[in-house]
Amino acid sequence: MLLEHTLWVEKYRPHKIEDCILPDAMKVTFQEYVNRKEVPNLLLSGTAGIGKTTVAKAMCDEIGIDYLVINGSDNRGISTIQTDVKNYATSMSFSGGKKVVIIDEADNLTADAQKALRGIIEEVSINCSFIFTCNFKNRIMDAIHSRCSVIDFKANGSKAKMATQFFKRVEHILETEGIEYDKEVVAAVITKHFPDNRRILNELQRYSIVGRIDKGILASVSDVQINELVKSLKTKDFANCRKWVTSNLDNDPARIFRTLYDKLYEALQANSVPPMVLILAKYQYQAAFVADAEINLIACLTEIMVDCEFK
Repeated sequence: MLLEHTLWVEKYRPHKIEDCILPDAMKVTFQEYVNRKEVPNLLLSGTAGIGKTTVAKAMCDEIGIDYLVINGSDNRGISTIQTDVKNYATSMSFSGGKKVVIIDEADNLTADAQKALRGIIEEVSINCSFIFTCNFKNRIMDAIHSRCSVIDFKANGSKAKMATQFFKRVEHILETEGIEYDKEVVAAVITKHFPDNRRILNELQRYSIVGRIDKGILASVSDVQINELVKSLKTKDFANCRKWVTSNLDNDPARIFRTLYDKLYEALQANSVPPMVLILAKYQYQAAFVADAEINLIACLTEIMVDCEFK
């Protein structure tokens, strides 16, 4: 008996390009690949949860082509490329046609693994195509770029239209799952996290555990549990500080910095309050444009641990 997916992101993953939420021009491009029943070597780049892996799998599913998915974060070394990937790419498919290797999060592959792929891509080109997905295409070496068609997943001017489409998709999922919901609350969650569709579905599934999604969850979305963090800062427990950041990163950065200011003002020695204010102001400003918000917040907390004295 086949096991059913319990995670909504997998259970409701589209299997056709037509059902994927994409800018119109991009959808036309992928649909053309499906119509031709051809999958070229592709490098799909964009932010997390925007639909890169979904599109790669949907093309293969719709064409009916055999494919293998490799997670570049879990299997990032050269041994995976030289064994699993090469063995699969050189063997015949069950359908007798061409095969595809999807390397997810390819920007986490080691330099040696990427170098090994250069020759394999050309060696197996008659039998197998490659689709690479990544968040940061600058971490993929130029030799792989040159062997692929590069497609950047960007919402740009289509963001509002795509968010509306995703809202309708979410409504269908909630109704299918028998979850009562407040449209305004669902819209607020989508607005907060879009275009990270995976994050949206995971958050809504978590909130729906009680069978409904209403205004009661809005407090949990924005609530910052700060006392535990202040205790970790005082004891210079970096591991717990990092864990706190990971758990609370979905909160509004401005609220985090403001709450930190209010709590630390009471927790610090008087001579440490001015340095704390300067540290928070610096990192709050940087939060508006940094590439990685998690690293920025951890750096802020680390500086407070090092430079400030607690009561």
